[in-house]
Amino acid sequence: MSFSDIFKSNFLENVTEISVLDIFIGLAVGLIIGLFICLIYKKTFNGVMYSSSFALTLVGLTLVTVIVIMAITSNVVLSLGMVGALSIVRFRSAIKEPVEIVYLFWSIAAGIVVGAGMIPLAAIGSAIVGITLIVLANHKSRTNPYILVLSCTDEQAETAAMELVRSSVSRCVIKSKTVTSAGIELTAEIRSAGSSTSFVNRLEETVGVSRASLVSYNGEYLA
Repeated sequence: MSFSDIFKSNFLENVTEISVLDIFIGLAVGLIIGLFICLIYKKTFNGVMYSSSFALTLVGLTLVTVIVIMAITSNVVLSLGMVGALSIVRFRSAIKEPVEIVYLFWSIAAGIVVGAGMIPLAAIGSAIVGITLIVLANHKSRTNPYILVLSCTDEQAETAAMELVRSSVSRCVIKSKTVTSAGIELTAEIRSAGSSTSFVNRLEETVGVSRASLVSYNGEYLA
């Protein structure tokens, strides 16, 4: 194959199907939306440890998706080959928080829409999704969830302790109970309307209660 054959190939002719201006506009919009998604993720994150690498992944994923979709929409033959190539790719990265799946799909969807040229849909849709996530993340429950661990010597101490707990909190649910020759150990999920935890001090002073532990609980991890 000579150089003249290379310059006459359909491959080089397909390069001109997408203008340079369209490429820069698409990537610029994708970058802005990707940074917006990254900012929303940072503002709404309430997990154990913030991952800056995952936030960077959201921006990169949006830009890469824009590039792929722009290439696919410009060539039907390329779109078929791209689908076949992506079908053999396997990603095995662990998802630490369930909400991270939302951000991954958001980045991919935004990249697809921008790459397809529907920039108003990407901008308005991303704004609505971002506002919704911020509102839901900032919605705080009026009751504070805790996990209470009690160690009692006998059944009478257990009854007295649980009466004190139920009179001090708005909700109390027994999660587990272990009875041994050394005594009784209870684990309960409680919800307190206020921030006062002075009832734990009174629990420890109850006759027959050897230990009372209270830890904050959000439904997924202990902190």
